[in-house]
Amino acid sequence: MNGKIVRGIAGFYYVHVKEAGIFECKAKGIFRNNNIKPLVGDNVKLEILDSEKMLGNITDILPRNNSIIRPAVANIDQAVVIIAASYPKPDLNLLDRFLLMMRMQNISTAVCFNKSDDADEEWLLQLADNYRGSDCTVYMTSTVTGDGIAEFKQGMTGKTTVLAGPSGVGKSSVINSLFPEAQMAVGDISSKIKRGRHTTRHSELLSLGKETYIMDTPGFTSLKLLLLEKEELKRYYPEFEPYMDRCRFLGCSHINEPGCAIKDAVQNNNISQSRYNNYKQFYEEISHMKKY
Repeated sequence: MNGKIVRGIAGFYYVHVKEAGIFECKAKGIFRNNNIKPLVGDNVKLEILDSEKMLGNITDILPRNNSIIRPAVANIDQAVVIIAASYPKPDLNLLDRFLLMMRMQNISTAVCFNKSDDADEEWLLQLADNYRGSDCTVYMTSTVTGDGIAEFKQGMTGKTTVLAGPSGVGKSSVINSLFPEAQMAVGDISSKIKRGRHTTRHSELLSLGKETYIMDTPGFTSLKLLLLEKEELKRYYPEFEPYMDRCRFLGCSHINEPGCAIKDAVQNNNISQSRYNNYKQFYEEISHMKKY
């Protein structure tokens, strides 16, 4: 029988099997002996030990499409940042940091600017324009008016999505507007595990039908740019690509060099000033980390 791990805690793995429910499983010792740890999101094979009590063993982990460390999860189709368009004021530096880290891991990204009903139209256009050419899908939503919710839901249906975002942006309201059945899924897992949902935060996938899974990730406050050389940074800005061959110097860092096509594109409003400012900050941050 095949299923997907939706939660792991204290050596137990909770595996969602379509049309059957959630099985409490242990992983075979062979994984520990081979230093392999099952991850939330893993597609697995399991043997049933007790169908009535829904107990089993994980016998095999199917090949992963991808995996990330924080949160620890596998087989992600996309990562979505939910951030407020109005209040609290969006931290575009933190947003760009997250998008960069996901792009480094070759994971598709999207941004949902929520609370659009409380934001100025011109500001919304500016936010959307910031990410033009960044290979990032942008949604504008309001749980008050319902604007953008249907489009956002369509973009998540049939996919496994990691959701991130700072507190106070209405993330829970967006999830409940997208998938009212989410609360049922939370209750199902909580009753099976018989633990308080908020005692400890663990990675957890919610199964919402139609091959749709979401994971809400807490602690989205700061992200450090580790394991990245400053010379590699420009490769993760898709909007830079059409201009990079036009720079005067081969290997241009797009910071201080004359004849830089990227800086010209920023001046001509073809690349977002905000995105470029964050690029420069990240470049200096990485340079400082490497030096000291």
